[in-house]
Amino acid sequence: MKSPYVNQLEPNKVIATSFLVHSKEIRQKKSGEMYLSLLLADRTGELDAKMWDNVAEVIDDFERDDFVKVKGLIQIFHNRPQLTIHKVRRLDDSEVDYGDYFPCSTRDPNEMWAELRGIVAGIANAHLKALLEALLDDDDVARRYRQAPAAKQIHHAYLGGLIEHVLSLCALAKMTSAHYRHVDPDLLLAGVVLHDIGKIYELNYERGFSYSTEGQLLGHIHIALRMIGDKLRGLPDFPPPLKTLLEHMILSHHGQLEFGSPKLPQFPEALLLHYLDDMDSKMECMRALAQKDRLVEGCFTSYSPTLDRPVLKLDRYWNGAAKPRIVPPEPAPPAGAPNPVPVPAEVPTEVSSAAVPNPAPAPPSARPQGPPAHPLFGAKSDSPFGEKLRQALHPAASNQEN
Repeated sequence: MKSPYVNQLEPNKVIATSFLVHSKEIRQKKSGEMYLSLLLADRTGELDAKMWDNVAEVIDDFERDDFVKVKGLIQIFHNRPQLTIHKVRRLDDSEVDYGDYFPCSTRDPNEMWAELRGIVAGIANAHLKALLEALLDDDDVARRYRQAPAAKQIHHAYLGGLIEHVLSLCALAKMTSAHYRHVDPDLLLAGVVLHDIGKIYELNYERGFSYSTEGQLLGHIHIALRMIGDKLRGLPDFPPPLKTLLEHMILSHHGQLEFGSPKLPQFPEALLLHYLDDMDSKMECMRALAQKDRLVEGCFTSYSPTLDRPVLKLDRYWNGAAKPRIVPPEPAPPAGAPNPVPVPAEVPTEVSSAAVPNPAPAPPSARPQGPPAHPLFGAKSDSPFGEKLRQALHPAASNQEN
C-alpha cells in the first residue's frame, strides 16, 4: 500500500511516494528553460506538481498514464497544495497495486450486478425484459457494465460508478413512478438501465479514464442505439412503437440540445428520466467536490464549472459554528390512553415585579377614572398646556367632567 495518499498530504513536508500521471506538459520559464507541469493522482484525488530543475534528464522517461515515484516538497500555492518535485522515476506495473491509484465504488461490483439483475427480472413487460436480459447476458457487456465509470470527470467518475449511478436511478424511478401514476414504471426502468449503456465503450478505464476512439467519434448516445439495434435483431416480435419510445428516451436524456441531446424529452417517462439523471449526477458531483477539494482555507470549494458555483464544505462550516441540537418530539400517547394532566410548576414564594412581564388587568372598579395622560407629556399633563391638550384630545371626557 502506498503512503501517503493525496488526501493525507501536509504542507511544508518532504514526501516520497508514487502516483499515476494524469497529465504531463512541458512549459517554458521566463528565462527560456523548460519545466514540467504535471497532474498526479491516486485513488483519493489529484495533485498539481511542478519540476523546475534537471528537467532534461527525465523529460523522456515517463508519459501520461505511467506510474511514477517522486520525491519533493508539499507547499501551499493559491490556497491549495502543490508538489515541487526534486526527483522522479518511472515505475513498472509490477511495482504497484492498481487499487492504490484508481478510484472505485465503495460497493462490491458483483453485489451491485446481482441487484441490477434482480431489478430487470422483476420487470413485468415481457418485451422490455427480454431486451434488457439479452444485453446483460452478453459477457462483454456484463464485464464492462460492472467496471465502467459513469463519466470521465463530472460524476461517478470511478470504477463501478456507472452501475452505482444506474442503481440509484432505479430506486428513484420506483419512488417517482409510484407517485406519478400515469408513468409506466417498466418503461422508465428500461430507460434507466439503457440510457448510459453506451459509456461502457465510449470510455477507456483500463488505465486511467479517457475517451476511446469510438467514444470520440460517436459518443455514448449513438453507441447505445447501435447496441440496442443489434440485440433487437434477435427479438423479431419486439413492438416497433416500443422501440421508438426507448430510442427517444436515450436520445433525449440529457434534456437540452446544448447538452448533447438531439431531441428534447416529449413524453412523461422521457422527461422524468432526464430529471432523475440530472439530479443524481449533480448530487454526486456536489458530494465529490466537497470531499476532494484541496483548498486549504475557507468553508467553500473552488468554483465548479459543472455546477456553476462553489460548494459549501459542511464539516468546516460546522466546526466554526454551533451545530443545532435536534430535540426529538415527545412520543404520542398510545391509543385509548387518557390525556395526561399537566402538573403545575412549583411557584416561588417571592416573585419580583420584573419576573411578571404581563400582570393581570385590574378589575374595573380599581381602574383610574378619567382619560389617561398623553404619553408625550407624562406627569406634566396637569400643567395648563397639558390640560388644554387633554381637552382637545378627549372632548367627551371633558364634557362629562363639566
